[in-house]
Amino acid sequence: MQLVERDRAHITGNFVTLKSAAVGGAPAQRLPEVIETVSTMLGDIEKNGMDAVVKYSRQLDGWQGKNLEISGDELARTGDSLSPGLREALMASAERTRLFAVEQREHLTDFEVELLPGVFTGQKYVPVARVGAYLPAGRFPILASAFMTVGVAKAAGVQNVVACTPPTGPDGGHAAVLYAAYLAGVDRAFALGGVQAMAAMAFGLLGEQPADILVGAGNAYVTEAKRQLFGRVGIDLLAGPSEVAVIADETADPEIVAADLLGQAEHGPQSPASLVTTSHELGEEVIRHINKQLRTLDTRDIAGAAWRDYGTVYVAEDRETAVQIMDLLAPEHLEIQTSDDSYYHANLQNYGSIFLGPWSTVAYSDKGTSGTNHVLPTGGVAKSAAGLSVSRFLKPLTFQRIEKDATPRLANYVATISAFEGMEAHKATATLRLDRFNR
Repeated sequence: MQLVERDRAHITGNFVTLKSAAVGGAPAQRLPEVIETVSTMLGDIEKNGMDAVVKYSRQLDGWQGKNLEISGDELARTGDSLSPGLREALMASAERTRLFAVEQREHLTDFEVELLPGVFTGQKYVPVARVGAYLPAGRFPILASAFMTVGVAKAAGVQNVVACTPPTGPDGGHAAVLYAAYLAGVDRAFALGGVQAMAAMAFGLLGEQPADILVGAGNAYVTEAKRQLFGRVGIDLLAGPSEVAVIADETADPEIVAADLLGQAEHGPQSPASLVTTSHELGEEVIRHINKQLRTLDTRDIAGAAWRDYGTVYVAEDRETAVQIMDLLAPEHLEIQTSDDSYYHANLQNYGSIFLGPWSTVAYSDKGTSGTNHVLPTGGVAKSAAGLSVSRFLKPLTFQRIEKDATPRLANYVATISAFEGMEAHKATATLRLDRFNR
């Protein structure tokens, strides 16, 4: 998430780079060895089924249990080992994410319209039947992932949602991740991770029919498995390292801006963080505060590496230039901390989710407390696609109902177009109806 030389041709205003990324270009998302390993594993699992799934789970995750599935009773008890404060926070986040998804669903309305006299057309939203959700539990167990995937799917009306999360011990999964899945309304949960989890859900090896769509973030192998399975099943998106960008002016608090940039850089050593500012002084102050905060940050080895290798600071001459730069960066998360946030909200087009004002921070969405979804496009994909939402689990199915009296309004045109195309069978479907109408 940085400007390259060709981007300068698309920026009409002037800008300077206060900090550039130490690593040029985008981080590699598809290493040849990852692609080859995933392809081999998927072929093995498709051929040998659950025997291969269990083999990989034992080899790669150290799983030693008897049952991959977490029973309903076990799932309900996963919260018993958590502190009351964490349980309360998870319940609040689950409910807020559900409420926002319900609002989204209610604003996706079915309709029918009489397009022409006797020509009735419309659309209705129908949920997919089966969803497979992957819930990561690696370096950081992202507890809210269940709310964004399982919970939103259930709010969309999906009847069957299966979740897989990597085993964190020889015979079980991460208790807090599983408790979040329970709160989100998961139907079945499995202590199963990696490529083998994606394949098991896609191939229908978990006592269910194959999933219609796979959702949820994971490591490079999980992401590559999702890519290779796409077409056989639907997917949400191919997410790379988490990204954050901030547009700030001289009114912003540099300490807050620095904290918010590091808040996402903490996700991983390849997580880009970018500041676009109209104030040279603010840019310098933010860099100073980042260096200061890194000295005492427990995750400085991760966040510091990300900031060093992928962090950028651009100083734009005016707000129009700032908008052009940010739309080229197309970040996953975008914060606006300026004296005129509404201007930026009205003019920016490319981002996964936007956070307006100094009291908004990405972490509120990341943890589910503000209700919006944190499964968002990365790597510039925000230029063409949005993040996961209730609509991704719904199919907008169109319909039409033609009354007899409308036949001439349709059939004559279809006959003319079909004749020009040379498609006689298409023409006949119209002319036969026209003949019967004229009788």
